[in-house]
Amino acid sequence: MLPKTFSDRNVSVLGLGYVGLTLAVAMADAGFQVHGVEVRQDVLDKLGQGNPHFHEPGLTEKLRHVIARGRFTFSRNQQDCSQASVFIITVGTPLGKDGRVRTDMIEAATRQVASCLHDGDLVILRSTVKLGTTRNVVAPILRATGKQFDIAFCPERTLEGQALLELNQLPQIIGAESLDVATRAAQIFGFLTPTTVKVSTLETAELIKLVDNTYRDVTFAFSNEIAKLCNAMEISAVEVARAGKLGYPRTNLPLPGPVGGPCLEKDPHILIEAAREVGVEMAITAAGRLVNESQPVEVADFLGKLAHSMQGFPEVPTISLMGLAFKGRPATDDLRGTMAKPVLEELRQRFPAPVCAASTRWCGRTTSAPSGWSRRPT
Repeated sequence: MLPKTFSDRNVSVLGLGYVGLTLAVAMADAGFQVHGVEVRQDVLDKLGQGNPHFHEPGLTEKLRHVIARGRFTFSRNQQDCSQASVFIITVGTPLGKDGRVRTDMIEAATRQVASCLHDGDLVILRSTVKLGTTRNVVAPILRATGKQFDIAFCPERTLEGQALLELNQLPQIIGAESLDVATRAAQIFGFLTPTTVKVSTLETAELIKLVDNTYRDVTFAFSNEIAKLCNAMEISAVEVARAGKLGYPRTNLPLPGPVGGPCLEKDPHILIEAAREVGVEMAITAAGRLVNESQPVEVADFLGKLAHSMQGFPEVPTISLMGLAFKGRPATDDLRGTMAKPVLEELRQRFPAPVCAASTRWCGRTTSAPSGWSRRPT
């Protein structure tokens, strides 16, 4: 628990999505007085009933615990945060229709912080952003208030399904322009995790987050490319991946498959955009993303050829997709960036199937299918 003399015990978290809510509950559980700000009324309504709006192991119990203890409150605006000395921005950064990262939600959240900023407050950006966003987007809005403030970038790095556990275990990257600010941020996160890693600039921390997810995306793309070669040569891609890394520490090829989710489908594009602005083309990153984005077409093509090669295969089959969430182990109910939808769309173009049945069960969890999808039990 926090020492009574610790000055930064009042925290405001702006954005109570997957990142913000788990962080807010973890901080409240560690002894911070946390106020969450969320503009979506349906999310606030669920929280008012003691329920999160998504599944995360252990979150419901901890949420109800910190609400009952009076350490976590929430509202639609920033006016209830007059006691806060630390503001953590965790809002989303989706790609726009032009393929470029949007910062409008970060700007709106920063303006909310600016409306109640006091001299000496610390503002931490935690959203995944393009390089330079903390310095060139967030800081100018805060500076316009005329107040003196500290600013840091401390990226979220947790895995859905293990968020509460990893918030207490993973090293926390701390990006700041001075040792004093980095130390202040490190002290705050030090109540959650035993390890903090201070880096020299805001942009260094921003890049580490993008590298984390892009590295995984490129690795998966290589695995999918190997799988394509294995299919052409009638070799088992699973056997290549598993046998090749057995007792051999320098190769860890993941199993192939569709690559989606709210991070891996987005963050490589943010990295590519940032690099182009300084004259660097991320050729491997772009190629990897192209390979992964082509998977729904390749999966449907493979199944189409396989079906037509099988004697007696029905002309009008019933197609079942087993699992909709982008991740099933550990279990989540997150449909953002699910690859089931583009796979289903490609299958519908190749099979005259009147019913495409999408399973909504995985790892003991169920959810409603997205609009336009039929639901069948597994």
